[in-house]
Amino acid sequence: MRNKIGSLLILIGVIFIFVSVYQYFSHKIGMQRALEEAESKISLEQEFKPKPIVQPEVDSKEALQAAQLAARQQFDPQDNDVIGVLKIPKIEAKLPIIEGTDEEMLAKGVGHYRTTAFPMDNEQILLSGHRDTVFRNFGELEIGDRLIVEMPYGTFEYSIEETEIVSSDNTTVIGPKGEEVLTLSTCYPFRYVGDAPDRFIVYAYPVEDE
Repeated sequence: MRNKIGSLLILIGVIFIFVSVYQYFSHKIGMQRALEEAESKISLEQEFKPKPIVQPEVDSKEALQAAQLAARQQFDPQDNDVIGVLKIPKIEAKLPIIEGTDEEMLAKGVGHYRTTAFPMDNEQILLSGHRDTVFRNFGELEIGDRLIVEMPYGTFEYSIEETEIVSSDNTTVIGPKGEEVLTLSTCYPFRYVGDAPDRFIVYAYPVEDE
């Protein structure tokens, strides 16, 4: 009887390991495909986007911003679309951004809350990701670290200015901010087993041209 119980426990352990390994590689493959799609989409959009006509009396920076704003106004992604790339130099991360935050989207990359803004909207941009996949080394981030968001209509850089830990049912994180702020959210504590009770929030603001 003991031998049967021991064999059963070993079998359950093997199955658990197999499922975990399968899920890990499925996630890696799905994220890599989404990243390739995002980079291809960004490259194609920027290659074929009409170049702004810059008159001598018009500042080139203003012309570029006008062209980006026009492209932004035409940008209207649907749920589960791959829409961009989030780069986090500090932890050497390059992650696809998916429209929506359902589990299907989060399994492929970083999810964008559909009710929040995009770069150039001068409001909150909220991205969410799992602490054990895309945001695995999130705890290494510090004030002053840079975040880069690449969209089909431009590249935007932000600097981390604040972090906080809130309960998982805290809804005040999402809402009008009156200015552009890139907000990243993941579960906390980072090494918690099961459904984590809190959320780790990062607030990053646009980097002014140096």
